[in-house]
Amino acid sequence: MDAGIKVSCLDSKVNADSRMTFVNQAGTTEIGQSLMEAIYDITGGEGQWAILSATSQAANQNAWIEAMKEVMADDSKYSKLELVEVAYGDDEPQKSTDQTQALLSKYPDLKVICAPTTVGINAAAKVLQDEKSSVKLTGLGLPSEMAEYIGEGDDFSCPYMYLWNPIDVGRLGAYASIALVNEDITGAEGDTFTAGDMGDYEVVKASDGGTEVILGPPFKFDPSNIAEWKDVY
Repeated sequence: MDAGIKVSCLDSKVNADSRMTFVNQAGTTEIGQSLMEAIYDITGGEGQWAILSATSQAANQNAWIEAMKEVMADDSKYSKLELVEVAYGDDEPQKSTDQTQALLSKYPDLKVICAPTTVGINAAAKVLQDEKSSVKLTGLGLPSEMAEYIGEGDDFSCPYMYLWNPIDVGRLGAYASIALVNEDITGAEGDTFTAGDMGDYEVVKASDGGTEVILGPPFKFDPSNIAEWKDVY
C-alpha cells in the first residue's frame, strides 16, 4: 500500500493495517437476524430451542450467537421462545453427533436446533434424520453436505438453512477492487460505489477498526434451490 498498490480482501479479513477494505459475505447482525427469523418460523413462534456451536472460543460463532440473543431480547415477538442450551461440538463430527443426541435426551420438548457451523449442522442433520426425530434443524451449512437433509415434511430434518453466495462474494470483491483502482473509493468509512447490476454499496466500519463492505444477509438454501447449489459448493 505504501507503494501505491491497492489492497482489499474478501471472505476472511486480513488485519486492518494490511488492507484498504474487506468484502464481508454477511454481517454479524444480519446473520443473527436471519437465524432468529428461521427459528421463529420453524417453531411457530414458541417453544424450546438449542444452539449447537463449534468451540466456546470461536470468535465468529460467539459473535453470531450474541447477535441472535440480542435480536431475541430486543423484539417481543420472540418472548415465547426458550433457548435451553448452547452446546459445543468443537467442530468435530463425532462430538457434534454426541452433543446432538445429548440435547434430544435432555430436552424432550425441544423443537429446533440451530447450528451456525457447517460441521455441526451436518452431524446434527444426520442424527435427526436417522432417528426420525420431530426436532427440526437450521443454521449455516454447505449445500453439498446438506442436500439430502433439506426438504419439506417428516422425512427431512432441515426445512432450510443459510450460508452465503460465494459467486456474489467474488463479484463484489472484484467491483470493490476496481473501485479502489479507479479511485472511486479509498476504503474509508462512508465511501460508496456501484457494483454493476448488484447495486450500490457503502464502506462501513468493521469490528477490528478497519473497514468493510457487507454483501448482504446470508443466502437461503431451501428445497427450491438446493439441487442447483449442491453442485456449486
